Formats: sequence, structure tokens, C-alpha cells
Amino acid sequence: MSPLDDLVMFYEQLQPADLARLPQLYAADARFKDPFNEVQGIAAIEAVFEHMFRRLQGPRFVVTERVDGGEQAFLTWDFLFTLPGEHTERRIRGATHLRFDAEGRVTLHRDYWDAAEELYEQLPLLGALMRWLKRRARRG
Repeated sequence: MSPLDDLVMFYEQLQPADLARLPQLYAADARFKDPFNEVQGIAAIEAVFEHMFRRLQGPRFVVTERVDGGEQAFLTWDFLFTLPGEHTERRIRGATHLRFDAEGRVTLHRDYWDAAEELYEQLPLLGALMRWLKRRARRG
């Protein structure tokens, strides 16, 4: 299996106990960035995912496309989860740019997704405001 295959399998099956495997998949000084976090190092990356498991119910990733360029790769994915106290599963669609070192470990993990469209618009009060702002911007 390629480093990308290993990483996709890791994320599609991710459970809290699996975070102990991060040093096998990520370089010690790996960088991770998404719309809410920008961290470096395995402990900091692990903390991002620990926070995800604490705040969300049933979080899971489904990789929908992949482009493997060897030293770098690009994934598209769906992130599915339920907010505490809710029963409706939510979906965020996003993409990830990855860079690998010579040992096949991730040195850069950069997630791209539109927080306003994919998350804020789904929240009751904030969503109404975000949709109103989007309509106003279109009329311009």
C-alpha cells in the first residue's frame, strides 16, 4: 500500500484510539491547517482531532476522490457528524492537500472547506444571518 492508501484508510476508520498511530503517518514537525486551526507537530495535530471527538458525535470521513502525485496528493472528502443534542447528521464537503517526506510520512496537511457555507449556514440563528448576507452580496 502507498502512504496515501494508508492515510485514507486511517481517516476513513478513525476512532479516538487510532490517534496513537499519528507518529507512523505524520513527520514529527508536520504542519496542519484548516479554517479553524494552524498547528505544527504531532502532539498539536493530535489535540485538534481529540477536540473533534470531544465536541462532535460520530465524526467520520469519507474520501470521495484522490489524486496521488507521489510526494504530494490531493483528496476530496465528506466529513459527517452530529452535533450534541441533535439527531440530524451534518455534512461538510472539503479537500485536502498533502505533502509527504522521503519516508512517506505527511509533512503538510492543509484542509480546504468553506466554513460559512458548509457549517455556519446550517446553524439555526447564524445560518439565517449568513444566508441573508449571501443574498445581499449577490445583489451587490
